[in-house]
Amino acid sequence: MAKTNPLEFIQQVRSEASKVTWPTRRETLITTVMVFIMVSFAMVFFFLVDTGLSYIVSLLLGLGGN
Repeated sequence: MAKTNPLEFIQQVRSEASKVTWPTRRETLITTVMVFIMVSFAMVFFFLVDTGLSYIVSLLLGLGGN
């Protein structure tokens, strides 16, 4: 692999960085809101599964209720 000098490397990095398509503020906001919504759904799902499994295990081990 050919070595490049630091100046050439920096020029290549700047060239590649200029090709990046950055999201708009609106796209970033929408994506952030969607992540929070999905995290909320996952949180509720895992809470319900954990609560249900905890109840089942306590019934099976005889630790429930009476």
